[in-house]
Amino acid sequence: MSKSYEQPQPFDNRPLRAVPSAREEDTSIGGLLKQLTREIPLLFTKELALAKAEMRENLRATKAGVAAVATGGAVMLAGLIVLLMAGVYGLSTVLAPWLSALIVGAAALVVGWVMVSAGKKRFEPASLKPDHTLHSLQKDADAIRGRTP
Repeated sequence: MSKSYEQPQPFDNRPLRAVPSAREEDTSIGGLLKQLTREIPLLFTKELALAKAEMRENLRATKAGVAAVATGGAVMLAGLIVLLMAGVYGLSTVLAPWLSALIVGAAALVVGWVMVSAGKKRFEPASLKPDHTLHSLQKDADAIRGRTP
């Protein structure tokens, strides 16, 4: 399942500036430092926007997990009701009606358990980690240190 992310926007709703080309900027150390002081805040703004979009996507996935757990719980409740009905049938007859209700109730409990287990996997901390942002930050750190990917 691929994730789609919104385009990062600045927090003050002003348009993002294009980064000037190397020919337009002074290539002296002072010029490069000026360019660096302009670009670092823009980089952090974009990284924050990416993290925000990624966390929003993770929240959507968590909501889907909550829905799966709730649905699984409802199915398990139905299975419990059928098992209780099986006990009633068991007291009223000797074998056939309660045995069939017992089988159906047990099957409903198994299905509910599978649904709850699948929903719980969406709550694992690894599924909430902003992978794209962390990878982007690592690339930025490598670029600042002078390494190439």
